[in-house]
Amino acid sequence: MRLEGRNILVTGAGGGIGRAISLRLAGEGANLALLDLGDTVEETAQRVREASDVRVLTARIDVADAAAVRAGVARIVSDLGPIGGLVNNAGLTANVAPIDRMSDEQWERELAVNLTGPFNLIRAVIPGMVDAGWGRIVNISSVAARGGLWRQAGYSASKSGLLGLTRNVTLEYADKGITCNAVLPGLIETPAVRAMPAPITDFALSLTPARRLGQPEEIAALVAFLCSDEAAFVNGAEIDADGGGRLCPMVLGSTREVAARRNFQR
Repeated sequence: MRLEGRNILVTGAGGGIGRAISLRLAGEGANLALLDLGDTVEETAQRVREASDVRVLTARIDVADAAAVRAGVARIVSDLGPIGGLVNNAGLTANVAPIDRMSDEQWERELAVNLTGPFNLIRAVIPGMVDAGWGRIVNISSVAARGGLWRQAGYSASKSGLLGLTRNVTLEYADKGITCNAVLPGLIETPAVRAMPAPITDFALSLTPARRLGQPEEIAALVAFLCSDEAAFVNGAEIDADGGGRLCPMVLGSTREVAARRNFQR
């Protein structure tokens, strides 16, 4: 119960990684404010209530709407108390197009949700963290922040920008007892990933040394550590959780390994 008594806000809490994070934080004693645009956030809240006795609030807020974020955080603080932790998990991955065919609206919306959204939340909660002399911010980025992602320029650019935001929060607020770290998941077994065509996931796994999908609970465990007192000196870090997928996948010394990868199936 290393998070007992802490109030933590989680965005994108309606399912997948966000739901796993919410359940893990509650299991360690944190009271939660769960944000999402969809109705599934209520299902996450119900599962948290069934598994623990922490306090849980929900809100449907577009993180890209700065005014809505300010008002929503004010309501949460009024009902739950000061926010000590923030997990920026909400993200948009739906825009797949070559750069020359990505519309203005697609580009702007992806950056608004994935980069401006975390900025809006951080700006809203950090004054309270400064007053308390304690705060934990975890930004869920992506391996795409380092290596790009084919025909997903908006996603990779926004997740890369999130690393820059993480660094600046650390530079500006570390001396106030606040940490800000980024987690860079690889391919994680969420409903969206399970719905992908098998040839796509098989190809991705053939380039991943662990040869498996990551589990949402593995990301949640890392986030819980970063939200704890134990991680007080971990600040401005960019932590890969990708089964080694960020490493160079080329094989130059074994024709057998090349053949095995070409024939890889789960």
